[in-house]
Amino acid sequence: MRYLLILILSFSTLSAWAAEAISPADAPIVIFKTDYSFDDTRENIELAITGRGMLISGTLHISDMLQRTAKDTGHTKLYEKAESLEFCSVLLSHKMSSAHPANLSICPLTIGIYVKAGEPENTYVTYRRPVMLGEAGEATAALTDLFESVIEEALE
Repeated sequence: MRYLLILILSFSTLSAWAAEAISPADAPIVIFKTDYSFDDTRENIELAITGRGMLISGTLHISDMLQRTAKDTGHTKLYEKAESLEFCSVLLSHKMSSAHPANLSICPLTIGIYVKAGEPENTYVTYRRPVMLGEAGEATAALTDLFESVIEEALE
């Protein structure tokens, strides 16, 4: 029984660690690092988004675009794989727009997923900290909670 408890505590500690941000607390972009594969991480994020009743409205294939243009631009390979998933919440969109009509530019929300070139053992997940106009404190907190809960669920 004692070993079972130690095993359970070990897994719960590992899960909590897996969802800790590695970026500075005041950074404009929040970064998480995991040893899950890109495909597993992407699938987990998709499930966490759609499981909350939201649709993914677009997928930006960042690494494909950069690789396609690398020869013409002379840029080196940055990513093994990189995509951004776009989605939005009707309820949060209304809260943001109620605080100030220009906040509509916050949607779609975006979560980035990438694997750095030459570092295939780690996958990174990112989101941009929401900054809005008007009295948007409640909307900002709700958006941050949404990003954090989606990523936490995906990386557990």
